[in-house]
Amino acid sequence: MIPVVVVLHRCAVSSSWPDRVFEAKHIAGAGEQDMQDDLPDDLTASQYIGYDKFLGGLLQEGFDEVSCRSRYQFARYHKNFTRIPSSYLLERLRRQEALQKKCGPGTKSYKQAVKLLRSSQGVNMTTDCNYLFLTVHAGLGNRMLEIASAFLYALLTNRILLLDRYQEIGDLFCEPFPGTSWLMPSDFPLNYGEFTQSSPESYGNMQQNKVVGDNTDRSLAGFRPPYVFLYLDGNYEFHDKLFFCEDDQQFLQDVPWLIMRTDMYFIPSLFLIPSYQDELSRLFPEKDAVFHHLARYLFHPTNSIWYSVKGYYRSYLAKANKTVGIQIRIFEKEGILQKNGRFPYVLEQILSCAQNEKLLPEISMKDEAEAPTATKNNQTIAVLTTSLSSWYSDQIQKKYSEHPTVDGTRVEVYQPSHEEYQRSKNKKHNMKALAEIYLLSMTDVLITSGFSTFGYAAQGLSGLTPWIMFRSENHAMPDPPCRRAMSIEPCFHQAPFYDCKAKRNADLGKMVPFVRHCEDVSWGLKVVNQTQW
Repeated sequence: MIPVVVVLHRCAVSSSWPDRVFEAKHIAGAGEQDMQDDLPDDLTASQYIGYDKFLGGLLQEGFDEVSCRSRYQFARYHKNFTRIPSSYLLERLRRQEALQKKCGPGTKSYKQAVKLLRSSQGVNMTTDCNYLFLTVHAGLGNRMLEIASAFLYALLTNRILLLDRYQEIGDLFCEPFPGTSWLMPSDFPLNYGEFTQSSPESYGNMQQNKVVGDNTDRSLAGFRPPYVFLYLDGNYEFHDKLFFCEDDQQFLQDVPWLIMRTDMYFIPSLFLIPSYQDELSRLFPEKDAVFHHLARYLFHPTNSIWYSVKGYYRSYLAKANKTVGIQIRIFEKEGILQKNGRFPYVLEQILSCAQNEKLLPEISMKDEAEAPTATKNNQTIAVLTTSLSSWYSDQIQKKYSEHPTVDGTRVEVYQPSHEEYQRSKNKKHNMKALAEIYLLSMTDVLITSGFSTFGYAAQGLSGLTPWIMFRSENHAMPDPPCRRAMSIEPCFHQAPFYDCKAKRNADLGKMVPFVRHCEDVSWGLKVVNQTQW
């Protein structure tokens, strides 16, 4: 075996991925033991006794471990094993895997389904398998949320999930299903890139033009198009949102191909569809662990990303007594242009949140030379920050370098990259972002920025309930600066507010006890682990 060696670079205050970090060089005979990686070689074996590389049964044997190291090594770097997947979820995953293998690309069933798309007489043809094709787009955090949402919808409706192969999915993630691929073949016959919200193929447009009848009149229910385009992006409109209604789901279940475009985590609204509620309760007895289980099942970073994650963790985080992850996202767009993303009140918010919640020690006003010897200890806290700007991590490190902490704990601050601005269509940018999401998920405690899907992905993978920093409304530090989240679930930012049964607008955050409004987005919805008011 020829191993891959990834070189990491450390700056004076923080650390960064160099541009070449994901262009791993093959060096014969070097690092063989590291590639075998029976245990992280700078950690003690006792820390990993009893770890379950199959994540409670989410994963199964049969994959080539060498081709995707992260799949079975992921569990070694996480201490939170309290969320156990239900036996029914495991059963349904195995059934879904069999379905994906039976109907996936290259199979007789897939070829038959594609033939249907090419046929002008598609209405008279039948298929053995139904498909959900997700046209992935947007930033990395959004991509992970939309893929998880689409997968759960495919699971609920017995569809095969396929993803757009041209969106770097294969560069970021290993295949999650054994014996098949979740990437759409390049010869897919539809020019889906030209579909828009107003396209004739759009379900919302069909509804608006009464091509398929409205919610009460199914006089055209016998009409079954070979495919329907579901436009579920954040700027979708009323007729698009009817996707989340019971009657519309009954119509869509008979359509062989659903082509979906979304940039959101729409799972909370699936919990409000009556026909799915019992199944979802069986799949997820702990309702607030939906994304946690789905993300750990679906998302396994490719080897070049994973080697970088492991190397960085070992170099800077592994030997600390405690690790704190701080995910910083600035939404002050105009201010970013003027101040390069440097906002003193955001820095104050970060430090106030971390110190008020006892996640980081307070700073003594005495110089280090004046600090009593008795208060010094050998404890070290490693702080991992992620941000487009390096200014925040530099300032946090500066404050802890210039003054001792009140309890003598040493605080070291690291930041893997600072890209300055988001480049969601750049492959290297996305690879670095995925590495940082996984590093954040490996920390002991987590502080995230409200409204950020990047933070949602990290907290879901980790299983940690984060402290959420609220967005500023008046360019001043919010009071309080943060609060503990009510669940680890992501927020559905642009959730509908239409009561399908009553046929009027309603507060969907008060319909059932396990779907509430989000802490960081008052109009959004999130799933919580609550079964009664």
